[in-house]
Amino acid sequence: MAVSALVEQFLESAWLESGLSENTLKAYRQDLGQFLAWAKEQGINPERPTSDAVSDYVAFRADRSSSRSAARSLSALKRFFRYLMREEILDYDPCRTTITPALGRTLPKTLSEQEVTRLINAPDTSGPLGLRDRTMIEVLYSTGMRVSELVMLPASQVDLQVGACRVAGKGNKERLVPLGDHASDWIGRYLEDSRPDILRNRHCACLFVSIRGKAMTRQGFWQNLKRYAVLAEIRSSISPHTLRHAFATHLINHGADLRSVQLMLGHSNLSTTQIYTYVAQSRLHKLHQEHHPRG
Repeated sequence: MAVSALVEQFLESAWLESGLSENTLKAYRQDLGQFLAWAKEQGINPERPTSDAVSDYVAFRADRSSSRSAARSLSALKRFFRYLMREEILDYDPCRTTITPALGRTLPKTLSEQEVTRLINAPDTSGPLGLRDRTMIEVLYSTGMRVSELVMLPASQVDLQVGACRVAGKGNKERLVPLGDHASDWIGRYLEDSRPDILRNRHCACLFVSIRGKAMTRQGFWQNLKRYAVLAEIRSSISPHTLRHAFATHLINHGADLRSVQLMLGHSNLSTTQIYTYVAQSRLHKLHQEHHPRG
């Protein structure tokens, strides 16, 4: 049987047994196809490659793209060759001695406090939509919510007297998040001066509404945010998640403990929150290099 046919047979088996998504299957097909093309160029039998050949290919991928891409390719090859062994098409594992490339720590993109201030001030708050957008940015930065949590936040779960809101996160796990004075003030203004004008006697349970009288969508807010980023002269590409990263990084920069930041972000594991300590350290190193006479 041709190797390409074996790949399709493997993908069908993986879909039936593991219920892999279409995107995952597409990635496997692409990774295996790239290996087959490389093996053909090198004069290697892709059905029976040596361990050295697989190691050479992984090194080739790491040089041409990234360690992360090479590690993903190796994962696809391991699963494919395990399948061939199970089907008794192959009697050895060519990936057995191949070392997975070390993955560098990817630091999340964030914004400086000055950039956040410019972004918050970008909307024109003289109209109801600009006032809504300003409030959404304030709340996102003040709470560190995910954008899906922000757009689906029920108005009934916001308590301005207490200065907090109850957020339903991943897995419907609820957490109480403080709003802060600025966000509370802007929500109060939005509820009084903007939301009624946008709704026009229509009903919506969510706090933030669109001109259609329904909850704001993630895509709609993202488009607005990109427009305000241009007005704020922020040159790097940003997303709503960038403000979540900024929230956590700035808290840690100002002395907040990891456990408190973890609770506010709704992270299940503290290790997920620890990435922001590296962001803070990276920022300090950059400031030292830029401003210290011996940096």
